[in-house]
Amino acid sequence: MSEPQFIHSRDNPLVKDLKRLAQDSGAYRKQSRIWVEGDHLCRAALARGLKPALAVIAQSYWPLAAVEQAQAATKTIVIDDALMHHISGLPSPAPLAFVLDWPAAPALLPDAPTVVLDRVQDAGNVGSILRSAAAFGFAQVAAITGTALLGSPKVLRAGMGAHFGLRLVEGLAVDDLAALRVPLLVTSSHRGDLLHRATLAWPCAWVLGHEGQGVDAAIEARAAQHVRIAQPGGEESLNVAAAAAICLHASAVGRPAGAG
Repeated sequence: MSEPQFIHSRDNPLVKDLKRLAQDSGAYRKQSRIWVEGDHLCRAALARGLKPALAVIAQSYWPLAAVEQAQAATKTIVIDDALMHHISGLPSPAPLAFVLDWPAAPALLPDAPTVVLDRVQDAGNVGSILRSAAAFGFAQVAAITGTALLGSPKVLRAGMGAHFGLRLVEGLAVDDLAALRVPLLVTSSHRGDLLHRATLAWPCAWVLGHEGQGVDAAIEARAAQHVRIAQPGGEESLNVAAAAAICLHASAVGRPAGAG
């Protein structure tokens, strides 16, 4: 490991780049890097075998940093605690962050179990759905343009490390879904098969739609199956992230034994 670089000025060009990365939801697309803040996310990245390009450590934490954190990155910088507040923008910044390379969006895998996000705009919802996708064996997430940016800081925090175990494809048009060979299952609050009675294909692609407008009509037209969740309590609809967790779990427990 090379010696850490100590930085004390907010006018340092690297500090300015890191602030944009940590606070601007679209900066990762320009820099092809993501800002991963906090012990949990950093450990999740290391557990997946990722090599950080940069470790950023607050000066007060530097003597306490675990060896695997301090030596994990190609380069390490130690910054004043006030600078960590300046970069992070969170009310209570973590004393540790990694910068990871963010590759260009890959092509869709045609046969992979997939979650399609159709203009899901709330970052918390998107991150929560990514967590459910990873937990229930869906290898790929396909985001239609208009969905919250998958590499934005808010989605990364909500995803709690799920990003590192998924194939993420974003910026898609509806017609791009034609590349999928698995059947599309579309969620609906008012029509389709009741989930607890439905026979679900595996592998498949679950489509989760916009929080207010639902799934786009052009995607609905491609659906192999419409599915609704029974709501004995009588509410009009479920939060999209809650609905996703219920549907993806149903696929996970209902798939044939030995299916990947």
